[in-house]
Amino acid sequence: MAAPECIPAQDAQLQLWHEALSPAEAQQYFQHLLADTPWKQDRIRMFGKRVAIPRLQAWYGDEHCSYSYSGLQLAPLGWSPLLMQLKTRVETLSQQRFNSVLLNLYRTGKDSNGWHSDDEPELGDQPVIASLSLGGSRRFKLRHKFDPSISGINIQLNSGSLLVMSGHSQSHWQHCLPKTARPTEPRINLTFRNILHGPH
Repeated sequence: MAAPECIPAQDAQLQLWHEALSPAEAQQYFQHLLADTPWKQDRIRMFGKRVAIPRLQAWYGDEHCSYSYSGLQLAPLGWSPLLMQLKTRVETLSQQRFNSVLLNLYRTGKDSNGWHSDDEPELGDQPVIASLSLGGSRRFKLRHKFDPSISGINIQLNSGSLLVMSGHSQSHWQHCLPKTARPTEPRINLTFRNILHGPH
């Protein structure tokens, strides 16, 4: 397996494996997850209102790994054998341990994820987020939270690629997956993370 590309980013550590999975593997995993995942369109709190998120999602993890963001509480589904295979692959490449994963399904280019940081308290001070992409290619954007003079970063995330964000990536940067008018195939994104327990 080739070494990852280290993407220059002030106050952040970004590593990109362009082919964490072969094209055939990525397609096979995509088809299974698309068919077998109990996808839901959850609602979150924005500007005092409950709104449907513009994508489908599912939360998996160890039994104690509940997760909350934007007023939404997620209780984990148990790991499937297929997700355990992907977790092992991601852990081997990143040399990190994960106990949970959020799956997002972007059905068309109209599905998106707005500017945010994965900085919830249960993730700790400098969380490591490992983002595995399957299916359609989409553009991933990052911007610095505090210094507008620092250039933003655009990364094309292709099927089978793995992006690992660590260091101050969440405390100093935001990221998003913008809508696109270009024809695009459905995409599944798995963001592996580690939920902490007790005081932190």
